[in-house]
Amino acid sequence: MDTHSEKEVRRWVFPQLCDGLYGVASEITAPKHYLKLCGTNDELRSALPARWEIQPANYFMRATAIIREITALPDGYRMEFHQDGAVTQVHVIAQDGDLAASGSAAETEDVFIYDRIETASDHRRKGLGIAVMSALGSAKKFFTSQQLLVATEDGRGLYERMCWTVIAPFAAATIPDMGS
Repeated sequence: MDTHSEKEVRRWVFPQLCDGLYGVASEITAPKHYLKLCGTNDELRSALPARWEIQPANYFMRATAIIREITALPDGYRMEFHQDGAVTQVHVIAQDGDLAASGSAAETEDVFIYDRIETASDHRRKGLGIAVMSALGSAKKFFTSQQLLVATEDGRGLYERMCWTVIAPFAAATIPDMGS
C-alpha cells in the first residue's frame, strides 16, 4: 500500500511468513518502506536481510464492542471530520491551531480498520484518543464488519479499556534513514 506519509512511503502487510515477504525484503533498499507481519519480532527478523531494522513490538487487535457515540472534546479543542468514499479522517485541533490528535479508518463490507491513531505528546491524557476513536467508529456503515487495528505498547492499554482484545503480535521493520 502506498501511504505517502512523512514517516512511511509504502507498506507491505503479511498475515504470515511467506515467499512474498522474503522477496520484497530482498528487493527493497530505500528507507521509509515498511514490512509488517502478523507475528513476532523474532519471526520477522528471521526473514530479513541485515539492513532491516525491527521496530518496537505492536499488537493486532479486534474490538469486542461497538462505540457509536462521539465522545465530547475538552474545552479549547475542535474536531474536523473528513470522509472520502470508504476512508474517514479525523483531526483534533488545539486552540493554538496545532494538530493535537488524529486518525483514519477505512471500511469494506467485512472489515473496518483504524489506522494512525495518534495524540501529540503535549495533548495526551485528555481523552483525545478516545474522541478520535469514537468519531471514526461513528462512520462505520456495515454493522457486521469486524473492527481491527494495530496498537503500540502505549496504545494497547487505551484500546483494552475500550473493549479491544489482542489477536496476535504484530511486527514491523524498515531500513534506517541515514539522512535524518
